[in-house]
Amino acid sequence: MIKKVLVTPFQKFVQIESFSGILLLIATIVALIWANSPLSIYYTQLQEFKMGFTSDSFTLSKPLILWVNDGLMAIFFFLIGLEIKREFLIGGLNSAKKIAFPLIGALGGVIIPVAFYLILNNNPDTVRGWGVPMATDIAFSLAVLNALGKRVPLSLKLFLTAFAIVDDLAAVLVIAIFYSANISLGLLGIALGLLAFLYFLSYKGYYSKFMLVSLGIVIWVLFLKSGLHPTLAGVLLAFSVPVMQKIKTITFIENLENIVSNIRQSPVLEEPILSKEQKSVIHNLEGWTKKYKSPLQNLEHKLHDWVGYLIIPVFALFNAGVAISGDMNLETVLVVNIVVALVLGKSIGVSSAVLFFKKIKLIQVPSDITNRHIIGVSFLAGIGFTMAIFIASLAFADTPQYIDSAKIGVLLGSLLSAIIGYIVLRIKSK
Repeated sequence: MIKKVLVTPFQKFVQIESFSGILLLIATIVALIWANSPLSIYYTQLQEFKMGFTSDSFTLSKPLILWVNDGLMAIFFFLIGLEIKREFLIGGLNSAKKIAFPLIGALGGVIIPVAFYLILNNNPDTVRGWGVPMATDIAFSLAVLNALGKRVPLSLKLFLTAFAIVDDLAAVLVIAIFYSANISLGLLGIALGLLAFLYFLSYKGYYSKFMLVSLGIVIWVLFLKSGLHPTLAGVLLAFSVPVMQKIKTITFIENLENIVSNIRQSPVLEEPILSKEQKSVIHNLEGWTKKYKSPLQNLEHKLHDWVGYLIIPVFALFNAGVAISGDMNLETVLVVNIVVALVLGKSIGVSSAVLFFKKIKLIQVPSDITNRHIIGVSFLAGIGFTMAIFIASLAFADTPQYIDSAKIGVLLGSLLSAIIGYIVLRIKSK
């Protein structure tokens, strides 16, 4: 019974991520078809459509594609921050023993692809793209794993999720350090001060959605204007959301029993509405329920659907549309470099690191995960769609030619990684 209770929430998470991967694929196909159709002019106009407001002392006006990449993606990064905090406090990464397996895989999957990219790169103008092949797209990769059904154990999905979260943490740090503009320390200091205030409130056990949203918007604007990428505000804000419930399960059950008893004793009206006593009891129930829920868990649960079913597909729709034509000026070496770094760099990095440390017995791999599983999932780690395209848009912001080349490299590399990983995991070992 306990195992079922523990596994079911993760299985629901996998289902959301898998369907999100399908929507992501559909949005990518739509964007590619639209960008290469006679209606492509409307695709470009949609990306460049300016929105915002201007006053005498303040201006915030950006093309729609930047509102998606800087605004909507901040919510995506906020969810990543919630996942990272939960995993490190109470999840699969909350002890040295638990984190060792996915951490080793993630480190191998970050260092080797970057090394591949830097070794193969022969153009000083494209060296900034070294961060593109770093992160794994959890939605796409879990969608492929889910398509394999019972051919892969649940522990393999747990491993993929855990090391993808570590990958995301590494990508967040890389964006903060290497892909931010000249930083205004004054504005950044104000933002960090507001964050420190939220952390203090969280430490004292106080949590308010209104305060989180209102101060969150201010912090996002301060990050944007300071030169630090605003999506990082989403990650840092997530760390201010408390994990702990205000009341324990035993207390909640006791109050729930009293509430049920009061409902039974309350008068029932003939009309299809609640009596005054019933309304009072229900109001009391809602108050106790809010106290019983973990703020972080509740917020993460609510955001998963919005991020998986709306934000990520919208991001793909706005960013995956590359106009492919015979006369387009592609940087072929960059395309090949990213494909090799994703397909070979990720697979060699993850599998060799895990298998080596497993051999010398510094990590413990679950008994139902075979070497074939590790090799297969290491290829799936090369599916770097969302974060890879996002980093490419930051690295080559001033050179659209390189952005298009990087996107094609990401698309091809992710596709090849998905196909090879699927075949390896589908074929049963003798």
